[in-house]
Amino acid sequence: MIRTIIVDDEKMPREMIKRYGSWDEYGMEIIGEADDGLEALRLIEDRSPQLVITDMRMPGADGMELLGILKERYPATKVIVVSGYDDFTYLRQAIRCKAKDYILKPIDPQELNAALLKCKKELESSRQISRQQFTLQMDFLQIAKGYKPALTAYYNRLDTAGVRSTFQKLLRELNDYEATQAKMQAQIYQEFMVLLRELMVANSQTVNGFQFEIRAEALQSYERLFNDLTELYLLAMSQLEEHRKYRRKLNLAEIKQYVEANYCKPITLEQIAGAFFVSKEYLSRAFKNEFKQNLSDYIQQLRMEKSKKLLLEGEQPIRAIAESCGYEEVAYFYRVFKKHFGVAPGEMRKER
Repeated sequence: MIRTIIVDDEKMPREMIKRYGSWDEYGMEIIGEADDGLEALRLIEDRSPQLVITDMRMPGADGMELLGILKERYPATKVIVVSGYDDFTYLRQAIRCKAKDYILKPIDPQELNAALLKCKKELESSRQISRQQFTLQMDFLQIAKGYKPALTAYYNRLDTAGVRSTFQKLLRELNDYEATQAKMQAQIYQEFMVLLRELMVANSQTVNGFQFEIRAEALQSYERLFNDLTELYLLAMSQLEEHRKYRRKLNLAEIKQYVEANYCKPITLEQIAGAFFVSKEYLSRAFKNEFKQNLSDYIQQLRMEKSKKLLLEGEQPIRAIAESCGYEEVAYFYRVFKKHFGVAPGEMRKER
């Protein structure tokens, strides 16, 4: 219902407005009445009407003053002026304050309802635009969040080209999506700053003292925003590279954490060793000594557990399951799966 208040210092005009208006037909309800501008302001602050119908000449704060305050503080509120004075000064003030109509007393029912219908249509249109903007913003955020896994993988692998490319791809997609209408720079900044902080903590980096703030100018456009985000990520990656190069002892718990975060991608022993600046032979030996299991076997175990879960709980095609578990060739996935579980993926799904 469209919340409406009526403001007039005389009771009779208020009663006529209530009697003549097609309130139910237009989905409107009268939530209050006031006999001067000050009382009207208290009602507006307390009840947040969407439509105000007001007289112009009243004791205390009059209609002209009320219109000015409504324009300044409540620009979304629709206003209809009902006045007994055919005065150009009043009419000009009503126009300046964007009143939707100026109706002269005595009130004509048709004229009143035409004004009410006009306000109804404008309010419904505004609500539709607000819903569309909200949907656009939610879609926008979902698109941005979809790039987080790639950024995580590139960050952990110290792949600066991958980080640059990911932010550029995201910028192009959002531009194609007309996301500039959504004005979501601040929210996107927060999303990727939270991710960066999480990545630094996961890689045992010191976050205290790191400059997570971004230039105010960067929030003026998506291009500036993604340029600044790229530079912040590259700075953190540079610190991570130094951290990995010069530490005295390989942190195997960190290696394991890295594998658990990336096993669904086609990572190799060589890539992991390169990301931590050690030889693959040393990495393999150290991992087995610590966890009593070959690193390659551990990756395969994680992939098999994940693929079995997807196979039994969902209806994804087996090819899609293979790809989502880090296997680029489905035939190789079949061989590994059957060797690990003793049955082919299709047979396991049938037996569930």
